[in-house]
Amino acid sequence: MELGKKIKSFSQITGQETAITFLKRVIERGKIPHAFLFTGIEGVGKTTTALAFCQAINCLDPVNGEGCGKCRNCRQLDSGNFPDIRYIEPDGQNIKIEQVRELNRDICFKPVEGAYRVIVINRADLMNQESANSFLKTLEEPPPGNVIILKVKEPRDLLPTIVSRCQKIPFRPLPRAVVEQYLTNELGINNENATLIAGISDGSLGRAIGISAGDYLEERQRSISNIIQLPFMQKTRALELAMEYAQEAKKKDHDASGTIDIFELIGIWKSWYRDLIIMKVNGPPGLLINADFSRKLKTISRNIGINNLIRCFFLLDRAQMDLIKNPNMGLMMEDLFLGLNRPAILSDGYLNKA
Repeated sequence: MELGKKIKSFSQITGQETAITFLKRVIERGKIPHAFLFTGIEGVGKTTTALAFCQAINCLDPVNGEGCGKCRNCRQLDSGNFPDIRYIEPDGQNIKIEQVRELNRDICFKPVEGAYRVIVINRADLMNQESANSFLKTLEEPPPGNVIILKVKEPRDLLPTIVSRCQKIPFRPLPRAVVEQYLTNELGINNENATLIAGISDGSLGRAIGISAGDYLEERQRSISNIIQLPFMQKTRALELAMEYAQEAKKKDHDASGTIDIFELIGIWKSWYRDLIIMKVNGPPGLLINADFSRKLKTISRNIGINNLIRCFFLLDRAQMDLIKNPNMGLMMEDLFLGLNRPAILSDGYLNKA
């Protein structure tokens, strides 16, 4: 979690008006729930809103339900030195029982400076069984003066007994126009690239910012070029390429600079076949993610049957699910590339047209 970053107030947060209106009403009523569940994809403002909420309920001189940004508590939040906010991140693959036990000890004490201690639990769905059961006891009888905010993508990834004890607040993907406007106005990105990145980001402003900051677009171009050529490769070359990707994936980790990890790489290929399906059924061009490849998409979609496109899409979807289960990376990529390498019914001169 990045500390020392200037906190945004509610009115400065983009695209989550419904969630923010609800939180402001909660503050106005003066009855703060002990636990919230923020749901939604990464990069849509869950953490930013959690910090704005922490600021609002701990501000010494709030204005219209928002933090003033000037008092001692607001300044400490901005500098990353506010003692009554705590972040819990997964330790490796899970949030471990030791982390929950430490949390249980900490919340027994009164807040140091503010009216409330706020605990933000990122990827709460990664609690293992032992830590989830321990955390459930915390939710049943939380000490006063503590607010716990759990962040997950989907509520169903948590124990139902945990979900039922939280106030659920959904965070929606941002409209493309909102993301595009932010990229052009705040980051100075030209209109063409802003439109492209907004489409790729799938409604996540955080993801859009990461894409714009690194080599994502260049890597994406190479990845799409490979997936276009794959049906025409000899099986030996397809297997070689699969192993190249698997070995490359082991060498680099996904980071905020826009580097593509293997899960996202497969997501790019899924978006390619999704776009081909849209073109095949004469869907609206505005739905395309890879709009900069529209001419190739149009040509290729004419020459591949819809059943084959759907089959390839689901092969990629299954590969992403397999990745979550930590399979043998090399074997998974080999199976995927052989599946995508199956000959399709193509017309003569396809490659030249594409």
